[in-house]
Parts: sequence; C-alpha cells; structure tokens
Amino acid sequence: MSVLFYISAAVAIAGSLMMVTRRNAMHGLVNLIVAFLAIACVFWTLGAPFVAALQIVVYAGAILVLFVFAMMILNLKPEAGRQGSIVEWIIPGILVATLLAQVIFVLTGICDLQVPGKQIVVGPEAVGESLFTVYALGAEIASVLLMAGLAAAFHYGAFSGQGGEDE
Repeated sequence: MSVLFYISAAVAIAGSLMMVTRRNAMHGLVNLIVAFLAIACVFWTLGAPFVAALQIVVYAGAILVLFVFAMMILNLKPEAGRQGSIVEWIIPGILVATLLAQVIFVLTGICDLQVPGKQIVVGPEAVGESLFTVYALGAEIASVLLMAGLAAAFHYGAFSGQGGEDE
C-alpha cells in the first residue's frame, strides 16, 4: 500500500508541475485532471474512500467543468505557427497509465489496502454535519466567492464581443 501511496504522490507532483509549466491552457487543464485523480488515489491509499470520491466529484468533476466553461468564454486562440506534437503527450500519457494501473491493482485485489493502526470511518453524514455547523462560515464564504466568479464570467462573456469594454 505504501508503494501505491508514493507512486500516487509522485504522479500528483509531476502532474501539478506539468500543469503550471504548459503554455497551452488546455494541456495544463489535462495535467490538472491527472493531478486531481492522483490526489484522489492518495486519499484512497490513506484509507479515506469517501474523501477520494469527493475529490473526484467536486474537483475533477465540477471545478474542471467550470474551468472548461471559463476557457470557452475567454475564447483563447492557439499560438500561430505552433503545431502540437506527440512528444507533448508522452509524459501525461505515462502518468495516466500509472494511475490506471494503480486502480486496476486495487480493484482486482492484487494489492491489499489495509491501513495499519486505528481506522476511523468518516461518512457523508459526518462531513455534512461538520460542514454546516463547525465550518458554516467557510462554506458560505466559498459559495459567495463562487457566485461572484460566476457573475464576473457572465459579465465578461456578455461584453467581450464589444471590444472588451462595457457600455
């Protein structure tokens, strides 16, 4: 299990580094997906399958869809004269293949995922209760920030066809 943890952590670090070093925003987004999935594998190997599922649903699902939506609104054009090559996809392909192999090992039972020590099972009820009692202020601030980002994206998208200036 510790081998899978270290492999997942290495893939997460590599995916994150590649995400911030890519010039093409879509390539960076693909590497961000790889990093999020690797972080979910890290949570899974630490014995927190519910947190891993939340990582996939919330970050790899909802947040990345929001990023794709923002990129569509911004209508980014690829750099002129620069063609994408197969070499740019080799390292992300290796990282994704590594994550896929880990998932296959876990799902087929080849690798035993017994976490040593005392295990505390955290379910959706406990997460929901703490989110809306102890962390209620943080949840509300996050929702206000997301709403402000949505309003800004709508405003930018509505007036971007007019030279970027609103009337």
